[in-house]
Amino acid sequence: MVLNDQPKKFEGHIPLDFVTENPNVRKIDPTARRPNLIMFMPDQLRYDCLGFTGNNVIKTPNLDAFAKKSTTFTNCYAQASVCAQSRCSMFLGQYPHISAHRSLDTLIQLWESDMFKGLKESGYHVAHLTPRGHMYADAEVTAQRVHEYGFLVEPEADMWRAGKKMSEVDLAWARLFYLGEREEDDSFDFDEAATRGALEWLQNPPQEPWCLFLPLIWPHCPFEVEEPWFSMYDRSQMPEPVSVKSKTGFEPAYMKAIREEYNIQSTTKEKWQEIAATYYGMISRLDDQFGRIMKVVDEKGLWDNTVTLFFTDHGEYLGDHGLIEKWPSGLSDSLVKEPLIIGGGGAPEGVVVEDMTEMVDMLPTVFELCNVPETFPHNGISLVPLMNQQPGYKHKEYAFSEGGFLLSEEWLLERPRFPYDIKGKLQHEQTQIVGKATSCRDHDFTYVYRLYEQAELYDRRNDPGERHNLSGKPEWAHIEAKYQSVVFRWLVETTDLMSWKHDFFFGPNAKIDGPTPRELLTKRKQGDDRPDHPFRM
Repeated sequence: MVLNDQPKKFEGHIPLDFVTENPNVRKIDPTARRPNLIMFMPDQLRYDCLGFTGNNVIKTPNLDAFAKKSTTFTNCYAQASVCAQSRCSMFLGQYPHISAHRSLDTLIQLWESDMFKGLKESGYHVAHLTPRGHMYADAEVTAQRVHEYGFLVEPEADMWRAGKKMSEVDLAWARLFYLGEREEDDSFDFDEAATRGALEWLQNPPQEPWCLFLPLIWPHCPFEVEEPWFSMYDRSQMPEPVSVKSKTGFEPAYMKAIREEYNIQSTTKEKWQEIAATYYGMISRLDDQFGRIMKVVDEKGLWDNTVTLFFTDHGEYLGDHGLIEKWPSGLSDSLVKEPLIIGGGGAPEGVVVEDMTEMVDMLPTVFELCNVPETFPHNGISLVPLMNQQPGYKHKEYAFSEGGFLLSEEWLLERPRFPYDIKGKLQHEQTQIVGKATSCRDHDFTYVYRLYEQAELYDRRNDPGERHNLSGKPEWAHIEAKYQSVVFRWLVETTDLMSWKHDFFFGPNAKIDGPTPRELLTKRKQGDDRPDHPFRM
């Protein structure tokens, strides 16, 4: 607060010369260039299932080429491991415990500010070219933030076909969310419709600046894909998942419960390879769709004035720890590590950022790249200094993720249908195994604090697969204590976010519509003359 030396005039409690400008917020240059935005967001994509992240089996030539001429992040983490929670967090720029968007059914409301609302209010034309997003509470909230919403090109395949087919396959495969090869007739699906719509949209985009958001479904299970993707991968060449037998130390109870209730603890190596090969095929198809879009960006001369972001909401177990899919309090590296790429529009090329970063950082990064003012509080810190390799700059020391629920919140949890029915059943009957949890990562260790269970501690440098839980071992007690203290300090520091808006208290000068207290008392003394008064004879 800055006040001058002159006598103060007060109106209520606020000095009229009170400085309300946030000194920590980046200044806006009204003459700066404002690039367009393309946001390509697949669902449930593992960080380590892409060529540019070091996977030598997967074929993702388009994403690999994009990564080479962009900035990539090797230690970026999503703040939640489930769809809605993660999306709300990244687009609000807030940790899930701040906004309380901690379930699939607690979505963004009208009064909240997020990335797309900020872009729209700043003059961007915002288009969501799929009827999806999994983050806005209703149509009114969506309309507040976008100009276009829905398919430009309608899919020809039944959008609900996969769900219906799951009930027809062998139960053992269904519990692994596997459908296998699908017919070519089913290939014009949700994601293909979104891709074709984007290709047509980019031929005649609106007046700049604009933002094109493409939230896709794949490679989210069920695992299925048509040719040539289905046969693209030799099953015997699939990387082996983290096996249960290779693990030591305490394991969170949900892992064993899922294996037993899903009856997948005896899943063979060949079955895991089949699922992985199909998942890889889905990713290669996704890569092809991304490549088609980037080809149009190049042909239309949009690259130099369009920032493209590639990211996902969360990952996938894919057999790690004998598990499939994901879990609300699961904070494994395979679920929360994020393959973020930012390129085009003047973004630095060929930069690899190894610092710890978080997806809440994406919001201030986009705002800085697009010269959009920050008008609301958030937990993110712009990644632009890292992208520019600013000498001496220090970003975040730790990356945090969180998930799970209180026992008292059981009644609020999802009650899904087959094949997710067991997942819902476990959460209601054994709520403690989906209890609240927070993970903290730096370059050396991963620490997970669990409200109703023992903690987890993993050596990131020597145990990237998180096989050996060091928590509870006397020789590691000092390390565990350090990270427990880090989590405690972080939770205290991020308990809430103070509003950037000053509420002026006018006191005696405040007026409300309607009669005064004296007028109402006089009326009561005279007798209420309402004809419907319950005591009138």
